[in-house]
Amino acid sequence: MSALQNDPKRFERTVGVTPVSGKLNARIIRRKSAEVRATFSLIAFLELLILGLPQRGLSKEVNAYRFRNIPNLLRGVWKLALAGVLGIPTMYGRVFARVVRADGSVLDLGLVSLRVVTTAGVGFIVDAWQNILELEIMKYHGVGTGTNAEASGDTALQTESTTVLNPDSTRATGSLTEGASANIFRSVGTLTFDGSAAITEHGLFSQAATGGGTLFDRSVFSAINVASGDSIQFTYDATFTAGS
Repeated sequence: MSALQNDPKRFERTVGVTPVSGKLNARIIRRKSAEVRATFSLIAFLELLILGLPQRGLSKEVNAYRFRNIPNLLRGVWKLALAGVLGIPTMYGRVFARVVRADGSVLDLGLVSLRVVTTAGVGFIVDAWQNILELEIMKYHGVGTGTNAEASGDTALQTESTTVLNPDSTRATGSLTEGASANIFRSVGTLTFDGSAAITEHGLFSQAATGGGTLFDRSVFSAINVASGDSIQFTYDATFTAGS
């Protein structure tokens, strides 16, 4: 037996052992970047819907408003979803509204619009980059009663409110902060009313006095009815997404 052990090939032929050989290949399967973008786009899409659509646990009044306002949200959501899937850098505005009644009751309406950074607003950023003007003056919140859909060519609100505001003809001075992440600029401003109105549009401007200044963003939403003593707190988020 020792002679066979010293000769492996002779041993294999004698005892009938078949040598085993093989080849191992390893391949790492990575998710395509487009699939990753689509996943994150879907997550963002669902988040936006949660922030603006009717939800369990909210009051009937808030859910009724959100239901009426669905068309205004959908006008912008699909474009944002498409940009996310394609990895296109995008700049867009989000407007949230919180109504405080004269009796102290609060209606948090959530996300009311997803539109539209204007051509004038983009030009404002370019001018600020050249130090022709200061970017931080873009912080004044105006409202109105116009209902025409937003367009990038808008330079003013369709029908800006003036005398119904308290003080008259004065936009709210908003804060200058970072939003939920480092790529979001946030401004929060509260407008108080001394009369009745059906507020349907919001704009972020570069000056406090109504009727002038650069319009950075215009948003249209379902009517928010206010009376004397009521106020609306608007939160405006300008989101800047990177490419991929």
